[in-house]
Amino acid sequence: MPTYTAANAECLVFTYKEGLLSAVAHDLKIKVTDFEIVIDEASDSISGTFNATSLRVINAMSNGADTPGTPSDGDKKKIEQNIVNDVLHSAKFPTITFESEAYREKGEGYQVKGTLSLHGQQKSIIVDVADTGSHYVAEATLHQPDFGIKPYSAMMGTLKIKADLKIQVKAPKG
Repeated sequence: MPTYTAANAECLVFTYKEGLLSAVAHDLKIKVTDFEIVIDEASDSISGTFNATSLRVINAMSNGADTPGTPSDGDKKKIEQNIVNDVLHSAKFPTITFESEAYREKGEGYQVKGTLSLHGQQKSIIVDVADTGSHYVAEATLHQPDFGIKPYSAMMGTLKIKADLKIQVKAPKG
């Protein structure tokens, strides 16, 4: 059974800013540093377990491009603490899981339907998987309120994170 972890694959979360003061905020690229994804070829199933305390801010993004060096290391730590404590409430909900239910071929890749358990809620989601030749790249958009998560906001709501965020997993083939 192929197994993927942070040692041989990558799991990223992309958040996007909005609000009156969004010009002073950042779209963020965040890495999940503790996860395991298992593909059971015998049962044609995929399962994933993600540690909700293992999200680390890599850098800010501007128009989809990395902006290395931003935010500062101190701000990264504050953001990570906000994610763990105030957004994901990881003391109460330390683990995020995904269990596939079905898949179908779609173009050069697949579409996987499964159940995501996040923040004490279970919801069916669709994951699009592209075959790039050397890797599989899986992407899904999550609407935080669907999982009982209130998107982060500050300064009386003039600075906030959009309710939709993108999850991306990149894993080598074979």
